[in-house]
Amino acid sequence: MLRVEGLEAAYGDSRILFGIDLQVGKGEVVTLLGRNGMGKTTTIKSIFGLLKPRAGTVQVNGEDLTGAEPHKIAHAGLGLVPEGRQIFPTLNVHENLVATARPGGKWTAPRIYELFPRLEERRRNMGSQLSGGEQQMLAIGRALMTNPRLIVLDEATEGLAPLIRADIWAVLAKLKAEGEAILVIDKNVDALTKFADRHVVIEKGQVVWTGTNTEILATPEVKDRFLHV
Repeated sequence: MLRVEGLEAAYGDSRILFGIDLQVGKGEVVTLLGRNGMGKTTTIKSIFGLLKPRAGTVQVNGEDLTGAEPHKIAHAGLGLVPEGRQIFPTLNVHENLVATARPGGKWTAPRIYELFPRLEERRRNMGSQLSGGEQQMLAIGRALMTNPRLIVLDEATEGLAPLIRADIWAVLAKLKAEGEAILVIDKNVDALTKFADRHVVIEKGQVVWTGTNTEILATPEVKDRFLHV
């Protein structure tokens, strides 16, 4: 689904990424882990064409889309739940869902409401009237409405209350059970290990560890060294 090799990126003269390698297969859940400021969001921006890579390649289903415009990345089948949610505040819930929807796929507004009953209850509420948790549900629903082959979540549960975080994890586990491919960034490693398949850990813009769920559970020193503040 997604193959990233040797990805390098910078903001002006400040190099951030130094050769990131990662891949996500069909129906696979992969995490991108690391402390704040290590390059996770920069990696996502580079994948989606929001930041032009200095070097390396980004392939989606075998097609080289390195540095392509964001709409071409989306058209190729990548759906993004961005950090900070970035929903449309002056549109209501239903309008947010259908604004960028790609028809003809399995994800429709009724299916999103089934996945997130709270959104159906608030379907006429404006985006600005939603809580942070509801906005995150809407951001996930909006991404799914593009019927992506791979959904990418940047800081999936950042700043959310524990009960809402649990709801988001339950939804991601359900999506995995339905065969969705997912790349997820989050700080809650314990929750991620309950349903993820593989993990990629980055430190200062470089991959420092990668392995399966079983391997990360068997090596707690990875969390101690690279993930704990």
